[in-house]
Amino acid sequence: MPRVLMLGIDPRAVPGMDGDALRAALDQELARFGEHAIDASMTLIELDEPAEPVIIAALSDDWDVVIIGGGIRRPEPLLPLFEQVVNLVRRHAPKAAIAFNTSGGDSVEAA
Repeated sequence: MPRVLMLGIDPRAVPGMDGDALRAALDQELARFGEHAIDASMTLIELDEPAEPVIIAALSDDWDVVIIGGGIRRPEPLLPLFEQVVNLVRRHAPKAAIAFNTSGGDSVEAA
């Protein structure tokens, strides 16, 4: 069974967002992987905590694909975090493909 890790920002930690609704959508997308016989897990990063130890711990399993979510990629102020995440994935999960979704609702297709 293929294994996929979704990495993203915890939507409940982003001011001005309906974090609960977005988290529900992410959980729904995570469940969709199961419908495609894909073992998937999600790690959400808190913006006010160091990301590196959380990401390294999540990458300690063997993943076929690591999806880096738009919350990490898109806001220009988070460019250093995006770069850090890409480098951590390459270092700690070198066999995994890296994928990018366009929203929380198309992670299955991105993988």
